[in-house]
Amino acid sequence: MGDRIVTTLEGPQGATDSPMPDRERGRTYRAVRAVALRLRTPRRPRLWFEVLLIGLAYWIYSLIRNAVPEQRGAALRNAHWLWSLEHHLGIAVEGSVNHALNSVSWLIVGMNYYYATLHFIVTIGVLVWLFRKHPGRFAAARTVLFVATGTALIGYYLFPLAPPRLMPGSNFVDTVLVHRTWGSMASGDLKHVSNQYAAMPSMHIGWSLWCGLTIFALASVPWARVLGLLYPMLTLTVIVATANHFWLDAVGGIICLAAGYAVCKALYGRLPYTLPRTVQPLKPPPGSLPAARRA
Repeated sequence: MGDRIVTTLEGPQGATDSPMPDRERGRTYRAVRAVALRLRTPRRPRLWFEVLLIGLAYWIYSLIRNAVPEQRGAALRNAHWLWSLEHHLGIAVEGSVNHALNSVSWLIVGMNYYYATLHFIVTIGVLVWLFRKHPGRFAAARTVLFVATGTALIGYYLFPLAPPRLMPGSNFVDTVLVHRTWGSMASGDLKHVSNQYAAMPSMHIGWSLWCGLTIFALASVPWARVLGLLYPMLTLTVIVATANHFWLDAVGGIICLAAGYAVCKALYGRLPYTLPRTVQPLKPPPGSLPAARRA
């Protein structure tokens, strides 16, 4: 019997039968489960951290976007190919929209300013609203926006695209140039520090659709929810009327946003709008408490 005991405790087969590995696996499982729970449980956002993170993220996004080689020749070839594809699909009406709205000076000038400013103002406003009123959903919603924007950088690198207004012989009206609108990255000295051939995907659509869906899902008053739905639709009209994008650029923006929601779903287990509105206290998973406290 003594030999059997020695074999069980010290031999290779005995090491397999020992309960120690089971306890180790149990502790590892509980530790991993606790980390996953912590990652998926919203925590109260910290203002200084979020401001720093958003500012840094946008700076990096702008730096990379504008550092991508403009590749004018490739961008123009891609634009002509996309324009031909839209003709083949029967959706090439951008020129008609551009000329029709350009004939109404006050309207197209307003659209130029809309394109130059609301892209930032509304997005920041929605982020601030989420931070104040929906802290439990803020991190997940912000993650969607960040991933969508990061995905767009891949499109700028792989598929340089000239906007319609820069296509020679296309008869599009460059409404910013014609009406001398200030503030646009496509006008004045700003056009020299901004990549003019990063039209695909359109993050005017990606960001505005993120804002619209967020407002529609979380706003408590009907008129705000209606405005949420109208905002990306109006943005789509603006980017086409000002000849800054093709219809299909908007599809690219939607795809980038879908990627953001997919990553959010993988990280948090659900979409931001289904998370708790307020921050919930973190509870340890069953069995993770120390033995002394479980006794």
